[in-house]
Amino acid sequence: MTSKLLEQIQNLSISERILLVEDIWDSIAKENKSFDLTEEQKQELDRRLEFSRNNPNAGRSWDEIKEEFMRSK
Repeated sequence: MTSKLLEQIQNLSISERILLVEDIWDSIAKENKSFDLTEEQKQELDRRLEFSRNNPNAGRSWDEIKEEFMRSK
């Protein structure tokens, strides 16, 4: 990474850097269509999905969490 790019990144606010990381991660995920999961990871995802289906009012949405975080800055 060039020092100029790193300097530009460091000049961003924390919330802007988090959004940048999200954008970078999304671009990686888009290029790498599949991620290999272990059997344990698949089972955990299945467990969480079933919990979510059985408890639709549990927890908060990503939008709610993100909005709260952005307001805190």
